[in-house]
Amino acid sequence: MKKFILALFLFFGTAFVFGQKYAYIDSDYILENVPEYKDAKEKLDKLADRWTKEIEERYAILKTKKDNFSREEVLLPAEEKQKRKDEIVKMETEAMELQKMRFGVKGDYFQKRQELVKPIQDKVFDAMQTVASKKAYTFVFDKANQSNLVYADPKMEISDAILKEMGITVK
Repeated sequence: MKKFILALFLFFGTAFVFGQKYAYIDSDYILENVPEYKDAKEKLDKLADRWTKEIEERYAILKTKKDNFSREEVLLPAEEKQKRKDEIVKMETEAMELQKMRFGVKGDYFQKRQELVKPIQDKVFDAMQTVASKKAYTFVFDKANQSNLVYADPKMEISDAILKEMGITVK
């Protein structure tokens, strides 16, 4: 009796697995073909460049102050030494705070990325859900971004179907 139950379990269990449909997407490919994403990425890159230059300028000024201080340190009275050390520490702290404010976990770059890119990713996700529903896919994997997808049959890729669902034609 136990063997019979085990056989039934194996039969129905494997039937369940074979009844599922799988597909995969390449989110990098999809996003590269979404014009709004290119614009958003361009805006983000410009902001990042501007903010990076701003931070680099602060560090360059800081380096100059440190170099000047190390050259003049032996000639300065004790209170002037301390004053300059404090000024350098203050400038270092301000530079690190600026860097954190611009590029930290909850920084300006992250928030701007959420504002510009998240709506596009949501559109892609909605289109993927629509395509997956229409084709009755149980699972949809993403081969982009260092996924663990080792091999996938090209016939199972639905990236172009998602772009089509979004009204985007690939050249």
